[in-house]
Amino acid sequence: MPDQAVLTRSGSTLGVVLGTRLYRRAVVSLFFGGLGLSIAMPQLSLFLVQDLGASLPVAGLFFLTNLAAPGLGFLVGRWSDRMTDRLSLFKVGAVVGLLGWVAMAFATEVWMAFAVNLTVLGFAGATGSLIFAAVRDQLTLEPTGADNRVMSTVRLGFSAGFMTGPLVGSVVGGVAGLRVTLVAAGVCTLVQALPVLGQRVARVVPDHLVGADGTVSPDPSRRTSIVPLVVFLGLGVLAMCGDTVKFAYLPIYMELQLGTPDWLRGLVISTQSVGMLVLIPLMGLLADRFGAHRLVVANVLLGVVANLGFMVGGSELVLIGATLLNAAMWATLGGIGITVAHELYPDGIGMASSLYFSAIRFAGAIGGVAGGLGVAWLGVPGVFLVPALLCVVAAVGLLLQAVAQPRALTRRP
Repeated sequence: MPDQAVLTRSGSTLGVVLGTRLYRRAVVSLFFGGLGLSIAMPQLSLFLVQDLGASLPVAGLFFLTNLAAPGLGFLVGRWSDRMTDRLSLFKVGAVVGLLGWVAMAFATEVWMAFAVNLTVLGFAGATGSLIFAAVRDQLTLEPTGADNRVMSTVRLGFSAGFMTGPLVGSVVGGVAGLRVTLVAAGVCTLVQALPVLGQRVARVVPDHLVGADGTVSPDPSRRTSIVPLVVFLGLGVLAMCGDTVKFAYLPIYMELQLGTPDWLRGLVISTQSVGMLVLIPLMGLLADRFGAHRLVVANVLLGVVANLGFMVGGSELVLIGATLLNAAMWATLGGIGITVAHELYPDGIGMASSLYFSAIRFAGAIGGVAGGLGVAWLGVPGVFLVPALLCVVAAVGLLLQAVAQPRALTRRP
């Protein structure tokens, strides 16, 4: 094991990640997790319509199955917080994910696809977050002095896989068909478990380490409430649901009203993913310096400006600038928000991790509903006023919580 304190003082967060077996393996694991998810997700609506004969409205309702994600996240998180080594549940989830995508690929009726996503794939998605809980356990065991930077650097593995998946999925789908694409997504989901085979990380609770026999003696007086975590995630959902609105209506706005050529539409949309790769490490550095909770509040306000930019932009250059602001918000929510969740509920790191990533799936479903109602009332691009207002509400709520939860602003020693 390298001297992490020396590496951190020298400013080499990458050295800490590459020099620590768990973090190195977690990056590779998350790459395949992001790859598997993004191979399948852009193809699902097409699969439902072309292969299963679903109507367009029914295909749109498919993502409402993500409304069950918080319930599955709660169950998985609670289960993992009772285990000696939560990575074992992560590995089980990878196998379940393979089975889920294969079942989806062989579905012959629309209701089968809905049922698989609601149950099997929902469970697999919740267990996928446990890699972050294991990283937090390791950071608690061996603090680096740069925990946010380490966590955000590890998170880059998922972002890199998520960027690569749509291209892989479109190629595989064009060559072999959509059902084979879904099987490929399942294979990647299974492969995410391979880097951590043989890896064990002792589960940590505040001031206690779970022994080899799994016993622990927590101090009841130090137990924390789950309510602040739920409030934080609820406010985060309000901010994150705008991404669904952006992906649904920004391409329509550019094509029908701005006359944007195909290549430029793709450039505008992909700016967010590229921007996040650059911004996530920067947000980790800022979070270590100023506090993760404060940073989340500030960058949700950037989300307000981003959505107003989508609404009044009128040119592709303005839309690219707004997309970069949106990328900054997501770099914080997606890369640093997990740290805030851990700080708000240190007694259940697995619970905080699984609920946090379940909230991201939940936000996608809520965004679909908000976008559908907003576009009916306001049209395009007026629909972007809805996520802008939701970001305002989220920022105000998060600020009030940050003031009321001073411990959440304190960086880990």
